[in-house]
Amino acid sequence: MPVLYRHLHRNSTVSPDSGEFHVSLVYSPLYQINLDGLEDSHPFDIKKLSRIYSKLVEEGYVSTSSVIEPEGLSEQDIRSVHTDSFFSSLDNPHFISTCLESPIISNLPPDYVRNRIVHPFRCIAGGTIGAARAALEYGIGINIGGGFHHAKPEKGEGFCIFADIPIAIRSTRHLGGNLRTLIIDLDVHQGNGLAVCHKNDDNVYIFSMHQGNIYPIPKEQSDLDIQLNPGTNDEQYMRILKEHLPAIFNQVRPQIVFYIAGCDTAAEDPLASLEMTARGINCRDLLVIDHCASNSVPVAMTLGGGYSPHAWEIQYETIRSIIEKYGLCSR
Repeated sequence: MPVLYRHLHRNSTVSPDSGEFHVSLVYSPLYQINLDGLEDSHPFDIKKLSRIYSKLVEEGYVSTSSVIEPEGLSEQDIRSVHTDSFFSSLDNPHFISTCLESPIISNLPPDYVRNRIVHPFRCIAGGTIGAARAALEYGIGINIGGGFHHAKPEKGEGFCIFADIPIAIRSTRHLGGNLRTLIIDLDVHQGNGLAVCHKNDDNVYIFSMHQGNIYPIPKEQSDLDIQLNPGTNDEQYMRILKEHLPAIFNQVRPQIVFYIAGCDTAAEDPLASLEMTARGINCRDLLVIDHCASNSVPVAMTLGGGYSPHAWEIQYETIRSIIEKYGLCSR
């Protein structure tokens, strides 16, 4: 029986070690952005996604046949969240350049931008839909990418074009009804786009822990915003997370969780100033996944931000650890 239906029709919880939750990975080679080297000048290393996937294959944790290759966002998907003016602007290089905060994109031909940038982003965002559907079926769906939490209905910003999680939430409503949804956003930057997209959606609860004195300023209002001080370390971070996570689950009683596992909380990240270690981030991510599994709540995980040279290694270790604990689903 799919995890969704176990959760909706059983009162008992599922132990993380019971074998009922398994991992399904979502990834496509089409995620890769290739701007003939221009992408190397951007703070976000889009190659981290392929590095994570390649390392998982190299180490024998996954095979090409065990990974779900998602479809890109359809026009209907995009229009379910974004405005008409947004959709009509996707062929405008200047519009895309503002979304990604990369002025050089404004000078590129529209076809080049569409094929080399917009299409990969549509594929990555489609992967979040795939991860949500996999979570409802197997318990844990991981998109090796996504978490574009700054995108708003009328525009993208903060290196985000499409609001992939709001789009995926609307997609799951076609499968399992209007599920009570919890977004756990542990990227170091507040997901201002998520707050705007779900401002009037009483069925979505957003919990965000983020550094308070960095972008975005001013911040939007989520359901629960925890602003962290510069220098917050593993011990301090985990104490706050453990304090709030059980209470939020008790309050929301979620039927699906979307988890943004940004690793820009790492001490070496150039766009923030928290002091988490790679081990601390790994423990954080496992804590969230374990809490979902112990409450029998399907969880779709996206990678969010991470801008240090070792960001891909940190997130590889997290995915590896989750696979080792829960095992890959058999499809």
